[in-house]
Amino acid sequence: MKKVVLIALLLCFKITTAQKSNYSELIAKKAIQIEQKVIAWRHDIHQNPELGNREVRTAALIAKHLQSLGIEVKTGVAITGVVGILKGDKPGPVIALRADMDALPVIENNDLPFASKVKTTYNGKETGVMHACGHDGHVAILMGVAEILSGMKKELKGTVKFIFQPAEEGAPVGEEGGAELMVKEGVLQNPKVDVIFGLHLSAGTEVGKINYHPGGTMASSADVKITVKGKPAHGAYPWQSVDPIVVSAQIINSLQTIVSRNVQLTHNPAVVTIGSIHGGNRHNIISEEVEMLGTIRTFSKDDEELIFERIRQIAIKTAEAAGATAEVKLPYSSYNPVTFNDIALTEAMLPSLQKTAGKANVNLVPAVTGAEDFSFYQEKVPGLYFFVGGMKKGQDPDTVGPHHTPQFLIEDTAFLTGMNALCNLVFDYIDLYKK
Repeated sequence: MKKVVLIALLLCFKITTAQKSNYSELIAKKAIQIEQKVIAWRHDIHQNPELGNREVRTAALIAKHLQSLGIEVKTGVAITGVVGILKGDKPGPVIALRADMDALPVIENNDLPFASKVKTTYNGKETGVMHACGHDGHVAILMGVAEILSGMKKELKGTVKFIFQPAEEGAPVGEEGGAELMVKEGVLQNPKVDVIFGLHLSAGTEVGKINYHPGGTMASSADVKITVKGKPAHGAYPWQSVDPIVVSAQIINSLQTIVSRNVQLTHNPAVVTIGSIHGGNRHNIISEEVEMLGTIRTFSKDDEELIFERIRQIAIKTAEAAGATAEVKLPYSSYNPVTFNDIALTEAMLPSLQKTAGKANVNLVPAVTGAEDFSFYQEKVPGLYFFVGGMKKGQDPDTVGPHHTPQFLIEDTAFLTGMNALCNLVFDYIDLYKK
């Protein structure tokens, strides 16, 4: 049924475009009116960051704001998530908008009056907590969108569901969380969602610009744990050992051939990275065990299955050939499917993004090998996920702090584009929607 609806959207798009009521100017005025409020929310959230499944203060701030607007509010969804339901005065589709709330275990290194000073213990180590990926801005933008749309309730046909999601960066080990848990707990039901939109602020893209990609826009991601067990010995007598460090080195080198020799790169890119290796504790002791952790990124299920199988074969057989053993856990603790922008929906809503930022500022970009758990929503309903510029105009992208680093920074002026984009998508989808 969803596919039929989206095909219908495309077939009638040119006709309905002329018939659409133009709310974009009113939306833009309302966004300017609350811009400073949105910036203040962002500063507050940035200064008080919380890790995944621990976003208690952030959730309380969101819930209080939504309740003040007369929006129906559900709290404690997927542990700390907040869901707001705004019913328009007229019948129509159910449109979901999503913002992620969690911060990262990063020590901030920015000279800002609202810089984070929060400290915590993460995986047994003392660390800072920082919004190093823009989720503070995502929350502030969606809070602003909720205020704009609640003030346009009489013009709203249908229902808007505001999803404030915890743990996008992954739940703590041993816990469930994020979009997968929200879907499991029924966030796309009651009322049943027809379509979902989401955005991500981009530190390397100029303010005022929007980037998008139809189809697979962000990769699937799976982490892998490989444990190699050998036979320990004195470092002076290696012939008495089965050295798991040497075996692990051979496995790591062989894993690099998967992408270069097994994946058809003219179809889709792929990544196999080992990011952590631990074994031994002294220079003259050959250890018994080595543990490796890594990540796999793909853009198709076929490539994913191929790479998973090759990793298992290479690790296990290489270890066996040396007289050692290898245990492969894949996925180990986290998995995200491909973030797939429904192609018909993306084409139908592209004019809405162009209206928001200007056609010259909306760019078709290549897919990226980063990952997003927004993909769990897109497995259930058609979705569009796009990127909003957060870099100061004229700045060299090579000089900005990358995402997930202590120097990461988003300009406050980015939020107007985000608010306008989501509000325009809501009203334009309503005008195009045919039940």
